[in-house]
Amino acid sequence: MNDHSNDLGRVFSRRAFIPFVTCGDPDIETTEALIRAMADAGADLIELGIPFSDPIAEGPVIQGADVRALSGGVTTDDIFDMAERIRRDLDIPMLVMTYINPVFVYGPDRFLDRCERAGICALIVPDAPFEHKSDLQTYCTRHGVKLISMIAPTSEDRIAMIASEAEGFLYVVSSMGVTGVRKSFSNNLEEMVATVRKYTDIPCAVGFGISTPAQARDITEFADGAIVGSAIVRIIGEHGRDSVPYVAEYVGAMRAELDR
Repeated sequence: MNDHSNDLGRVFSRRAFIPFVTCGDPDIETTEALIRAMADAGADLIELGIPFSDPIAEGPVIQGADVRALSGGVTTDDIFDMAERIRRDLDIPMLVMTYINPVFVYGPDRFLDRCERAGICALIVPDAPFEHKSDLQTYCTRHGVKLISMIAPTSEDRIAMIASEAEGFLYVVSSMGVTGVRKSFSNNLEEMVATVRKYTDIPCAVGFGISTPAQARDITEFADGAIVGSAIVRIIGEHGRDSVPYVAEYVGAMRAELDR
């Protein structure tokens, strides 16, 4: 059983900051350096994106990162090998974000076994509908990996059902559409989180569009954590192999604001 399956409990002991990185952009060595720097700068949980050729939930920033990573030849094995290296000397909780196709092409039992060996505590698969959750749940449970459920502004009547069966934490999608930096979020975001609280006491982390420390602070007034992807991936896209200090500075600013 995965010794890191309970990592999520400590993630939400404070206002959690959860950065996302597309693995292999610009290369796997830079990704490893970025993960270590983000951990040092105060990240609570790091989301490892496995690049995919058809990332339907992603906006142009992360799509571009997927193209760069795949063009550079990164593989799922490279990403798991990197995670195992990190795990040898760093206990930062890590989760994997991917799509259903790469999991089943790799083989779900083999994929979750690699997650377990790398100390991955959770898995997010945004294109796996809740109704088909059981397709992956068996493998996740076998290998001690939490399968994270997502709710969105369109979930409405399904929130109760999704929340009551959720494990680890709930990923609350802030707005309609794909990932990307936003100036404003769904008007019923706080109401969605309040509805979740009626059915479960597991943490809620909000993602899609958060980019500034002020936004993260506002979100964590009613939610347990803020997830940031596109804003970080954009920095990496701009600076490439030189992006580590810029990303570390960004994460440090987020951490400082959430601790204020």
